[in-house]
Amino acid sequence: MNEVMEILESMNLGVDLEICDDLVDGGILTSLDLVSLVSELSDVFDITIPARELVPEHFNSAAAIWEMVERLQDE
Repeated sequence: MNEVMEILESMNLGVDLEICDDLVDGGILTSLDLVSLVSELSDVFDITIPARELVPEHFNSAAAIWEMVERLQDE
């Protein structure tokens, strides 16, 4: 989870990542941010994020992102 927080913090989103649960739905993450985030997650965690995973609920919070990463690592 710490790595996910570090990645999001490096994006300077200007929100409290501990409590924010609308990163996508609230327009905080842009489409370009999402592309960068997916690339960074893939590199850091050595995972492939398939298109079916690219839905807002998987990217609305740091916790949701971490849950997706853990699930993909287990596959």
